[in-house]
This record gives sequence, structure tokens and C-alpha cells, in this order.
Amino acid sequence: MNKMTSSPSFDETPDQAARKAWMSVLAKSKSEDLNAAITSYGAVPGFDWLRRPEIGGVMVRGRMGGTGTAFNLGEMTATRCSLRLESGEVGHAYVQGRDTRHAEQAAIVDALMQGPNAALVQATVLGPLTDMLAARQITRAEKAAATKVDFFTMVRGED
Repeated sequence: MNKMTSSPSFDETPDQAARKAWMSVLAKSKSEDLNAAITSYGAVPGFDWLRRPEIGGVMVRGRMGGTGTAFNLGEMTATRCSLRLESGEVGHAYVQGRDTRHAEQAAIVDALMQGPNAALVQATVLGPLTDMLAARQITRAEKAAATKVDFFTMVRGED
């Protein structure tokens, strides 16, 4: 295995897959949508910072066709943080851009999803955010489909 282009393979547990899914939703959601969803959840517990929000750059890697050799595409700004709720659950967040509040709220939701109220958080925060992301994806696909051009060839001179 080439350390520069491949990551180690491992079997992902169902818990890891679920966390990966909700972390993706939190990172892809708009900050204002996440804020509204947390507000609908209710009182957010207190927390202590393990790592205050930090803004930095990350290298984005790409692959031609999704399967080719990895290459450095460019840099992107990202914000990360880690916190511990008063009840002991630890939450982490990595979000695109410079929005420290988005990272903080994503870390809070990550921590809440590991506690006893995970089902309520799923229903009031992650469910609506997932629906918003799906609707946004459909809208984007419809806009792209509207610009699709079908090219065809006419055969000339044959009787």
C-alpha cells in the first residue's frame, strides 16, 4: 500500500457508520439551518472546551473519475473544535470555512448524539437537516438537468 495515496482499510462498525453520517450532515448544513434546528431542540447543556475553534487550511485531494491516482487539488479553509458536555460526552467538529459558531454547534450536536437523548436529537435536529440537504440536492440536480443539451447527428446524402 502506498502511504501517499491510500488510507488504511478497516471494517467500519455500525456505530462508526452512523457517526460518520451525522458528522457529514452537520458539516454540510448551512450554519443558519443548524442554528434553527438546535433552537428547536431546546436548552443546550453547558460544556468545557477541549479545543477552542481553530481556523486553518487543509489540502483537498482529488481523483480523476473518482478512481485515478490522487492529486493535490488545492487548499480550503476549515474550522475545527472539540468540547466536553457537563454530562461527559465529547463532541468534535470539522466544517468548511471560517464559521466558528457553526463548528461549535456541530460539536455540541455530535456530543448530544452520544448521550441518552440521541433519539430526540436525531428527530429534532438531524432529521430536519437531512431533509433540507436532500431538498437542496434535488434542486441542484433539477437546475443541472435544465441546462442539459442533447447533441445528435443527422445523416446527410443518404436516400
